[in-house]
Amino acid sequence: MAKSILKSNGYDIFIGNNVMHDLDLLLSKPEYKQARLFVLVDENTASHCLPVLSASLARAGELQVLEIESGEASKNIEVCTRLWKALGEMGADRSSLLLNLGGGVIGDLGGFVASTFKRGIPFINVPTTLLSQVDASVGGKVGIDLEHLKNEIGVFNSPRAVFIYPDFLKTLGRREMMSGFAEVVKHALIADRSYWEFVRTANIADGAVWEEIIEQSIRIKNEIVSADPFEAGGRKALNFGHTIGHAIESYFLENSSRSLLHGEAVAIGMLAEAYISFIKNKLPAGELELIRSFILERFGHMPIDPFVDHRLLELMKHDKKNVKGQLNFTLLSGIGSCEVNRTADVSLVKEALKYYREAKALC
Repeated sequence: MAKSILKSNGYDIFIGNNVMHDLDLLLSKPEYKQARLFVLVDENTASHCLPVLSASLARAGELQVLEIESGEASKNIEVCTRLWKALGEMGADRSSLLLNLGGGVIGDLGGFVASTFKRGIPFINVPTTLLSQVDASVGGKVGIDLEHLKNEIGVFNSPRAVFIYPDFLKTLGRREMMSGFAEVVKHALIADRSYWEFVRTANIADGAVWEEIIEQSIRIKNEIVSADPFEAGGRKALNFGHTIGHAIESYFLENSSRSLLHGEAVAIGMLAEAYISFIKNKLPAGELELIRSFILERFGHMPIDPFVDHRLLELMKHDKKNVKGQLNFTLLSGIGSCEVNRTADVSLVKEALKYYREAKALC
């Protein structure tokens, strides 16, 4: 059997290459034995991951498949409506169970659909990307975007269980892996200096290192979430890099000349917000330089025209952490520690964006 590495808000998170057996055992329990089974996939997980899932489940023949297009563009109310209708037409009732087989979009969208269909049906997450395994597998936040505003609509609701199968990472390209790696870097920067040293020097081309990384990141996030499940205070630590990062991600969704993955936007946000931390929160200059060189080395540099600053600031004003119109940040006080509810004025945010633009020249 795979090991349950922890219990988060009442549900177990399993990790290991035997987790499909544990999922099969769960589905044979009396409370699920009569449930209609549905699985939400995109075209990628339908091709690469659904066969693995199906081959492992005694009840595979009962699975009814719901498929959406991959990508953030599917995380909207129109796709929700389509899925709600499909569930109704396929005979789903309140005892039905939805398996979310995919990355962050599938987990967010599927969890929201399940949480709202007939006032809520149970769901299980089987995350298939590094981003969803290290981040979205913990926390119980589900939701959708409102036009191009990230996660504007949603609820707090936890899955019945999470099953992390590390071998699914072999189906990902480097860009998708690095997107997930950005959240790993965030966990280290906000909470654990020794983990930062491990992450900074880890040979991420070595697949053997990933199970250790996944487990450590999950433990960090779970500790933060368990202390503040509804984001009243300390959980906001997990938003480091996201105030600016979400605005950049939203901007690129609006202007689709080039797609930008979530982790790529967060990497930009972390560097810009590290600069704000240096100016406002006494992050040592040497640590800012370590963060700058590491992020540029691992994630490269994305040109962002200064003429879009006004739009990025407009998007930041929709951030859920803001209070009374003030832009609210999580800022580093040092590598491995942070402070929440730190405000910054518009001029400093513009200065941080300028710092990011010029960061490559500092190499």
